[in-house]
Amino acid sequence: MKVEQIYTGCLAHAAYYIESKGEAAVFDPLREVQPYIDRAQIDNAEIKYVFETHFHADFVSGHLDLQKKTGAAIVFGPMAKPGYDAIIAEDNQVFTVGDYKVKVIHTPGHTMESTTYLLLDENDEMHGIITGDTLFIGDVGRPDLAQHVVSDLTEEKLASHLFDSLRNKIMPLPDHLIVYPNHGAGSACGKMMSKETTDTLGNQKKVNYALRADMTREEFMKELLTGLTAPPGYFPQNVLMNIQGYESLDDIMERGTQPLSPDAFEAAANETGALVLDTREAGEFMHGFIPNSINIGLDGSFAQWVGEMIPDVKQAILLVTDADKEEEAVTRLSRVGYDNTIGFLSGGFETWKKAGKDYETTARVTVEDVVAQYESGTLPLVIDVRKKSEFDSEHLIDALNIPLNEINQHLAQIPKDKPFLLHCGGGYRSMIAASILKQRGWDNFADIIGGFDELKETVLPKSEYVCPTTLL
Repeated sequence: MKVEQIYTGCLAHAAYYIESKGEAAVFDPLREVQPYIDRAQIDNAEIKYVFETHFHADFVSGHLDLQKKTGAAIVFGPMAKPGYDAIIAEDNQVFTVGDYKVKVIHTPGHTMESTTYLLLDENDEMHGIITGDTLFIGDVGRPDLAQHVVSDLTEEKLASHLFDSLRNKIMPLPDHLIVYPNHGAGSACGKMMSKETTDTLGNQKKVNYALRADMTREEFMKELLTGLTAPPGYFPQNVLMNIQGYESLDDIMERGTQPLSPDAFEAAANETGALVLDTREAGEFMHGFIPNSINIGLDGSFAQWVGEMIPDVKQAILLVTDADKEEEAVTRLSRVGYDNTIGFLSGGFETWKKAGKDYETTARVTVEDVVAQYESGTLPLVIDVRKKSEFDSEHLIDALNIPLNEINQHLAQIPKDKPFLLHCGGGYRSMIAASILKQRGWDNFADIIGGFDELKETVLPKSEYVCPTTLL
């Protein structure tokens, strides 16, 4: 049986495509659906079904646009209550796609409607399971997201449901089945996912902590719930969009890719209160940017950091991008529900400068500068914006850890009356932090080029000012 995984690294997301005898099905599609349509056309097939494993929190699914463009039926598992036409399948219901079969296995726990799809080939042999966020490679779905939409669905209730779903529905299945999860490492939908994106169920029973055969319900719940960090703020908003419906991506693209002259761009920003989002890489942004703009580079986990740092998915956005990158930016914003892009700066930042408009810069220093400051005793406060887990592993002596996604809650800890340095792992996150601080009036800092990764290589051998093996 041929199952095609379509993986998108920016969101650590996997959609799936199957085809048999001119009929095709897509599982958990992303917002931009043309690639799935194109894929079916290569097979001279019609997309018959769009299967959804659950109402997603970390991205807006493309099921509605795919239904509109192809006539495919949307299928959810039991207990789903979408605000649009869809098939709400029963547990153990079977759908046919050519000679293939797709069997519904209701597996509540991540959410109450969460469903696993068992794939059977043309010989009626079980091939694999598309598990959504029920089972990942090395992990299982976090059970604390649904409570942000339905308050009485506590994480304890969902964790208990997930224990039953895994023990009673998933683990009895044959070991040879291939596990096809919705996410890999980097997704916020789990806490310890593998970088591998498929595995056999038998191997997962051996290595996945949540599938230990001798695990009690209480042990499972404790291990699952320990160490969960707060989910990104946009998650509940994406869930509601997936439940209630959303605007067509075609309309969003048309509105968001409107070219604006510097004067029109400035007027739009002033009149609408739009956020100016600069998607260039950090090295370009530092040399010049529109005042009050935020830098989140396309060359990174763009959609996830937009979701972390911009609280409201309905926020109006104006884009500054590299040449011919505006469509990519609007598309990637829409994947996480930021549909209100209202235009982009035609010609990019250079046209802004040539028009004589005001702009700002931000200071950066090299790791060699940092070492020199340390050796001379003039090193200022260092603020490390990496995750707490990264910081706890190793960090510069006396550095202050303020994770990027928490920076707005800890502004009072950041001095305005003395200089400081910023860094993250490689420079991507620290420039986001730098742009936010500039927007809020800080101008007494510099970003460390190359971040901790380069600092570590430069500093670690110099044991006279670094603790052995760690920077603690």
